[in-house]
Amino acid sequence: MPQRRSHVAPSAAQTELAAALASLRESLDAPVEFPSEVLAEAEASTAATPDLDLRDIPFATLDPAGSRDLDQAFHLERAGSGYAVRYAIADVPAFVTPGGAVDTEARRRGQTLYAADGRIPLHPPVLSEDRASLLPDVDRPALVWTFALDVEGVVTDFRLERALIRSRAQLDYVSTQQALDRYEDGPAGLLPEIGALRLEQERLRGGASLNLPDEEVVRNADGTYGIERTSPLPVEEWNAQLSLMTGMAAASLMLDAGVGILRTMPEPDDDAFDAFRHQTEALGRPWTSGTYGEYLRALDRADPLTLPVLQAAASLFRGAGYLAFDGTPPKDAVQAAIAAPYAHVTAPLRRLVDRWSLAICLETSNGREAPAWARESLDQLPALMQESGQRASRLNAATINCVEAALLTPLVGTEIDATVIELRGERAQIQIADPAVTASAPIPAGVKPGDVVRLRILRADVALGEVEFSAG
Repeated sequence: MPQRRSHVAPSAAQTELAAALASLRESLDAPVEFPSEVLAEAEASTAATPDLDLRDIPFATLDPAGSRDLDQAFHLERAGSGYAVRYAIADVPAFVTPGGAVDTEARRRGQTLYAADGRIPLHPPVLSEDRASLLPDVDRPALVWTFALDVEGVVTDFRLERALIRSRAQLDYVSTQQALDRYEDGPAGLLPEIGALRLEQERLRGGASLNLPDEEVVRNADGTYGIERTSPLPVEEWNAQLSLMTGMAAASLMLDAGVGILRTMPEPDDDAFDAFRHQTEALGRPWTSGTYGEYLRALDRADPLTLPVLQAAASLFRGAGYLAFDGTPPKDAVQAAIAAPYAHVTAPLRRLVDRWSLAICLETSNGREAPAWARESLDQLPALMQESGQRASRLNAATINCVEAALLTPLVGTEIDATVIELRGERAQIQIADPAVTASAPIPAGVKPGDVVRLRILRADVALGEVEFSAG
């Protein structure tokens, strides 16, 4: 599925869109600016220099181009018949005082929000984009996970240490994929090999990856907005496997210690599986054998019906949440899509819960008690993360709706082709190719998922983010 971009041209609709996005931000109580006491504390914060010095290790980061909040850095090398993987995570716990102004504000925010007109960060930029960020060519404290992998990519041992590191390269996904496709050597040279092995381990565990195309609102240099849809590059999937491996290791540490917080997702029930099977049959791509993970992995990404199948599969990936425990480890701790216990520990600059998980893992992995501040507030985290997750979902959905309405405003009164993704009673979820818009619309009787229908655009309300169609 290739990259597709649609842009809103400068017009009255563009002006209305800017106003709608500003109003949306205000309605979510998601301020960009930080209170003065938070900024002052962040400016004054410093981290002690770790005893362990790993600056001789040539770490590299891999993120979207232009990123400044760099949470992770990696180093990959062969070790005998297997591999050694070092995965350094920004040491946010070293910079944030529990109960202080930065901590209090971070708990209110929960996570970094991504709005069309800019990011709404979890931490003040002096921390998230400077002192705590694993930027290249500067010394940084980090929490370094070191993994030993065998020839098949199975983790045979791991440890977690606080260390001083120095990243040597800031890589981005597109140029790194291009370099790997040319078989160029570099910091990510072993990533396809290790990533493929870890993907195979995921298959053997019974895990599943959805890998829906990314849908992002972008702001152009001329101030206009648009929607960009891209399918994840292979390098993104390989890189994600390093993060998943780390999250599983963290979960095992916390379960062994009897204290921590896990990222959970229930196994889909029989009704959900049956409904998905019927949808795949209706699309002409029936799931007839193997696990749902194996079925999704086998889909042809160039097939135009793959997107409707993946949209339908999203119903199997619901119910994710957080489970905190202190004392008796939970009996049902498996994250169903990963097919293993799992914890969030790799994005502390952008996600609140990771700071708790990292602090607990660091202490318990070294035979010490979990920090008192973390234990005392552990039971608050699921609600805080649920609230921030809902805020992020509302912001993302409403932003896309407003931009899609602006994209379609010049076409009101005209007809356009759309592909049916999913049937919803007398209406359907439809995908317009150009401009790139996903919406709900009435459809004629007898239409099936995957069919192309002709729709007339009756109305596009930018302020409300609403679009109205009629069947052509």
